[in-house]
Amino acid sequence: MSIFCLGVNHKTAPVEIRERLAIAEHSVPAHLGEICGLPAIDEAVVLSTCNRVEIYGAAPDDTVALDRLVAYLESHFAVAPGEVEFYRLHDEAAAHHLFEVASGLDSMVLGETEIFGQVKKAYALAQGAGSTARRMNKLFQQSFSVGKLVRSGTSIQQGSTSVGSAAVDLAERIFGSLKGCRVMVVGAGEMSRTTAQSLLSRGARSIIVSNRSYDKAVELAAELNGEAVRFDEWETKLDHVDIVVSSTAAPHAVIHASTVRRLMERRRGHSLFLIDIAVPRDIEEEVDEIDNVYLYNIDQLQQIADEGRARRERQIAVCRDLIAAFLKEKGIEALAPTPGERDGPAGKEAGQGRSDNPGRPLPQA
Repeated sequence: MSIFCLGVNHKTAPVEIRERLAIAEHSVPAHLGEICGLPAIDEAVVLSTCNRVEIYGAAPDDTVALDRLVAYLESHFAVAPGEVEFYRLHDEAAAHHLFEVASGLDSMVLGETEIFGQVKKAYALAQGAGSTARRMNKLFQQSFSVGKLVRSGTSIQQGSTSVGSAAVDLAERIFGSLKGCRVMVVGAGEMSRTTAQSLLSRGARSIIVSNRSYDKAVELAAELNGEAVRFDEWETKLDHVDIVVSSTAAPHAVIHASTVRRLMERRRGHSLFLIDIAVPRDIEEEVDEIDNVYLYNIDQLQQIADEGRARRERQIAVCRDLIAAFLKEKGIEALAPTPGERDGPAGKEAGQGRSDNPGRPLPQA
């Protein structure tokens, strides 16, 4: 009995392919039933996220199983035969890939934690559908142990990796906690939206949105469960906020040092954090010279994000060494033979850990 992984991810397939192969959560049990109904496949788990669609499974002959699984996907989704180049991983290679996925080493944002919960959810859905048994149970339970070990034993999660996350981390350093912090967004573009969402996820509240096009301000405010104000009124709200995110398309500064200086005289020492992610810049440089005012522009935030990514990338080797040491001690439990289990077809043992298309590298972080 062998284990396998068939899939595509953000490194091997564009979003146009991934979205066509994506399996909605509500339809996963039905697909698992059909996949395990294929003559060659005994167990299966489907992991479908915005960045990957992967099917893990166990089969007496994994080569036959993978061929039939590819045919199944091509017949059920909007892809033509041969249009998608799936990666096909066997035994040790399949297990190692899952361990790196669960550890955040194969993610678009290196070290992110969301994927760990997504792997757990995929396994829970498969258990509920009755599509797992000894092999997948052991494989996924071991992946959870590996993922926790990597996160607790390395610094792979430390450091901001995007402009938005850098801004949020700086805000937490200034205020200690974002719980209850009030936020104003000036300009309703994509960068403003993602930064505001990051602030909300860390506990901020009372989002105020202002934009030259009031309709767009209303739309974004509704999405963020906040309040929209007209562009000629946003200054009247400055007294009531702790953080300002500015990203307009104005050709000149819209937030002036004189305005902020008058505001700070009324705030009695209460800090103000200004995030300028506009080009050209929205906020006059002189603002940073005012007491208790902290101003960061997009270049400064990008530098922090670049440094954070570099720190995480230096941790990749540390994480892989930790995984290797763990497996040297415990082995890959899903591959341990059960009592009385016979070896597979001739040559199967020699093929463990291989990847089809040997000239093509396995997906790596």
